[in-house]
Amino acid sequence: MLDPLKIRLAIAPIGWTNDDLPDLGAENTFAQCVSEMALAGFAGCELGSRFPQDISVLHQALSLRNLQVCNAWFSTFFTSRPPEETYAAFTRQVLKLKALGAGIIGVSEQGNSIQGRQDRPILEHKPVFSEAEWESVCRGFDNCGQIARDHGLFLTVHHHMGTGIQSGSEIDRLMQETDPERVGLLYDTGHLAFSGENPLEVLRRHAGRIRHVHLKDIRGAVLARVLPEQMSFLGAVRAGVFTVPGDGSIDFAPIFHELESISYSGWLVVEAEQDPAKADPLLYAMKARSYIREAAGL
Repeated sequence: MLDPLKIRLAIAPIGWTNDDLPDLGAENTFAQCVSEMALAGFAGCELGSRFPQDISVLHQALSLRNLQVCNAWFSTFFTSRPPEETYAAFTRQVLKLKALGAGIIGVSEQGNSIQGRQDRPILEHKPVFSEAEWESVCRGFDNCGQIARDHGLFLTVHHHMGTGIQSGSEIDRLMQETDPERVGLLYDTGHLAFSGENPLEVLRRHAGRIRHVHLKDIRGAVLARVLPEQMSFLGAVRAGVFTVPGDGSIDFAPIFHELESISYSGWLVVEAEQDPAKADPLLYAMKARSYIREAAGL
């Protein structure tokens, strides 16, 4: 069983409102979202686009519900824009997260990403970095990692469908070519399963670099439709490819055991984007919380 003194549980707001598909959960308010997070028994959350931008207002709303911000998404553009633009925006995000008490910032290279392209089949048009792009991205991540460390945070890279860092071999290269003192891995079970990787094997290979964990399950029956129906990433999300841990086809028991064996310390975050009209966010948050309690002892 995982150690509750080392690990805290959080949930992402993407089950209530989807930043990339604004119609999903358009009816759900910020207050409903964070209140149901707390009601389901979670201690933290990641940021969403509908959260108040005023830090004092956001901090008060979360404090009333005993919630702590643990991380937020940040898009880098090292393959498409001057790096100084990314560094300036990254520094602003780091300062915001620091003010909210977070210790992690998650980044993903979006300069050539197709994850938001609804006209691109996700399993057929995945971007591949050139050698020059690998150099730009890895050096950019190292530099952002130093900025984060200078402000007391740690950078983690989110491997993600539709990006140049999606497969196991791409994760391997990223870990080889970045500084472990400045760059960690945001380990996401659902994206690994979607990409055809074994999440447990990736966990074992990069255990020492994992600084943040997304617990996301996958519906195998929906995944089997993605290629023949030429679904985009967001099309697959609409179809229900993702769900909360314990509700899909991933076996989390060995993953929890491996996290225990490496004495993982940090946040475990339930992150499962679904259509809230089909998957009631509170119901699925409670399902996830119950499953984690039973399977991981947390």
